[in-house]
Amino acid sequence: MKVTLSALDTSESSFTPLVVIEFAQDVKEETKEWLKNRIIAPKKHGDNNDDFLTMAECQFIIKHELENLRAKDEKMIPGYPQAKLYPGKSLLRRLLTSGIVIQVFPLHDNEALKKLEDTWYTRFALKYQPIDSIRGYFGETIALYFGFLEYFTFALIPMAVIGLPYYLFVWEDYDKYVIFASFNLIWSTVILEVWKRGCANMTYRWGTLLMKRKFEEPRPGFHGVLGINSITGKEEPLYPSYKRQMRIYLVSLPFVCLCLYFSLYVMMIYFDLEVWALGLHENSGSEWTSVLLYVPSIIYAIVIEIMNRLYRYAAEFLTSWENHRLESAYQNHLILKVLVFNFLNCFASLFYIAFVLKDMKLLRQSLATLLITSQILNQIVESLLPYWLQRKHGVRVKRKVQALKVDIDATLYEQVILEKEMGTYLGTFDDYLELFLQFGYVSLFSCVYPLAAAFAVLNNFTEVNSDALKMCRVFKRPFSEPSASIGVWQLAFETMSVISVVTNCALIGMSPQVNAIFPESKADLILIVVVVEHALLALKFILAFAIPDKPRHIQMKLARLEFESLEALKQQQMMLVTENLKEEPKESGKEKAT
Repeated sequence: MKVTLSALDTSESSFTPLVVIEFAQDVKEETKEWLKNRIIAPKKHGDNNDDFLTMAECQFIIKHELENLRAKDEKMIPGYPQAKLYPGKSLLRRLLTSGIVIQVFPLHDNEALKKLEDTWYTRFALKYQPIDSIRGYFGETIALYFGFLEYFTFALIPMAVIGLPYYLFVWEDYDKYVIFASFNLIWSTVILEVWKRGCANMTYRWGTLLMKRKFEEPRPGFHGVLGINSITGKEEPLYPSYKRQMRIYLVSLPFVCLCLYFSLYVMMIYFDLEVWALGLHENSGSEWTSVLLYVPSIIYAIVIEIMNRLYRYAAEFLTSWENHRLESAYQNHLILKVLVFNFLNCFASLFYIAFVLKDMKLLRQSLATLLITSQILNQIVESLLPYWLQRKHGVRVKRKVQALKVDIDATLYEQVILEKEMGTYLGTFDDYLELFLQFGYVSLFSCVYPLAAAFAVLNNFTEVNSDALKMCRVFKRPFSEPSASIGVWQLAFETMSVISVVTNCALIGMSPQVNAIFPESKADLILIVVVVEHALLALKFILAFAIPDKPRHIQMKLARLEFESLEALKQQQMMLVTENLKEEPKESGKEKAT
């Protein structure tokens, strides 16, 4: 494919390329010129803000401007009459869907990246991550993910420490798990509330804590008839809300329900395999068949991962087709679709074993197999395999560049060729989803398998380094995104903690120790379990209310900032009133003279 680096022909010797737009082969020159004229704005003399914005912030601004290029009077893309345009259509999205532009991606800053790697993951040691440096290079959204990953890993350590002696000394004594389950209930609430405070500290330091999304601009994929927004007064595409609701309730919702039914059908096949393996083992009793007992769970864990990934693509397509105006609305609907399916797909079998079959031994075996298998698969698919493929590609690119005899900056040429073939990082969605499912395995059923937290800690210590490697060496540099929190994921984790209260109370009620207290009256037992569950939920919400989301010193600083803003506004209004009063005598003097 023909590659041109027009940025190298610029007259400014200090020019640093920030974003690459890759065109398809043999794109017409008139198309390039048209897009160039739509993009380039004349630079004001003496306007030099190179030191004011970071490279990541400059790249974010470029992405924002490219995504908000919309057709006005153009009926088609110049040079391509089949690529139709209409007022309000996103130009970049049309160029991408027409195959004229292959991709748009920001370039790495190799010097800054090397410094970040040296302090982040190249030297394996138990230390805190350089969160502020990650934020400076990748932006707030990715920095918050790594901050949450680090915090969650350390928060799991108490559960792992307490769970280890339960595993070693009272393995079959389920009665003593009542204490462990009770601790689990308090732990799952406190860690999420404390995280809010830590998150507020970080985002206040970065200046994004008070970031408002009330007047978000339309997302690039949003389409409709070009009109005037009645609130902002800006020209943007307009799309009727009732059409979106019809798509959601008449198409998306039935599809999700169908997928949930299919997931339950696959679960029942898994239980048939468990019965077959157990029968085979009981008939033969050999060591080979004892190993075979774990095979159905391993196969089911692999099938779950495959189904989750396939469903994710379908959910993305449906959510995009629903045509949400705001990126936040798009993300909320996508996360809701994926979380509902993943929750049922990953945990339905465990709930069935616990509360229908009431087989704690099988529950422990299934939980251990699902947790460990999913962690191994995620490490291989998300980090190790892409890194190995990227290393092979890098060697080929270096050989190709060395064979070229061209009068250009070979280092930059090699960087562009290498990075354009890297995979695209699709955001923190999958990373948060992995932590969400892990939190579910630990908080819902860890009283039955106390080693769940220990395995999660071990996985997360390697996850920090593998995710760092993935961000720096496997994927293209993602565009930075400002963020004030982990968003809807906070609500997702809190919902999981509420479900864990109900689940652990039910498991405690099923324990032999509790059942011995009510040998005859099961109705009294159920009533007491429900009362205790409601009391614990009340305690949970009291704790959530009692622990402020923002530390006291942050609240004081925000109050001070609001006060200073109001004072500045008052002074500005006083100045305007004073100027008006000064102008009135002049005008009255003119009237008298007339």
